[in-house]
Amino acid sequence: MACLLLAFCAVLLAFRDGLGHGAPQQQWLGDLLGLAGGAAWGLTTVVIRSTSLGRLSAEKLLFYQVAVSSLALPAVSLALGEQWVWAWSGFAAVSMALQIVVGAFASYLAWMWLLGHYPATRISVFVFVTPVFALLIGALWLGEAVTLNLVLAMALVAVGITLVNRRAVS
Repeated sequence: MACLLLAFCAVLLAFRDGLGHGAPQQQWLGDLLGLAGGAAWGLTTVVIRSTSLGRLSAEKLLFYQVAVSSLALPAVSLALGEQWVWAWSGFAAVSMALQIVVGAFASYLAWMWLLGHYPATRISVFVFVTPVFALLIGALWLGEAVTLNLVLAMALVAVGITLVNRRAVS
C-alpha cells in the first residue's frame, strides 16, 4: 500500500507545477479532468477484469471501446454546445494523428493485452506512469520546460512500480 501511495504522491508532484504561480487560471480544471480520466480508466479495468469482457481478444475489446466512444463523444460535444473547428494547422493534424495512433491505438491495445495475460494487481501500478509521461511528452512536444518536479515525479513513480512488483513476486 505504501508503494502505491508513493506513486500517487509522485503524480501529485508532477501536477504541482500547474498549481503554482504563473499558471493559467483554469489549468487546475484540466488537471482535474486528467485525474478523472485516470479514475475512469481504472473503473474500465475493473469492469473488464470482473466481467466476461476479460475473455475477449485485446483487438476486439479495443474496437468496441473506440466504436462506442466514436458515437458517444460527438453527441456529448454537441450537447455541451462546443464549437467544432474544421480548419486545422499542420501541427494540429500531426498532434491528432499521434494521439490516435500512439495514445488511442497502440497504448490501449498493449494495455488490453496485458489485462488478458497478467493479474490486474501486478499491472495496475503502471497506470501511474500515464499522467507523468503525458506531461513529459506534452512538454517536449509543445516546447515547454521539463521541470525538476516532473523529473522527480518520474523517479518516484519508477520507485513505486519497482517496489510493488518486487512485493508481488516475493
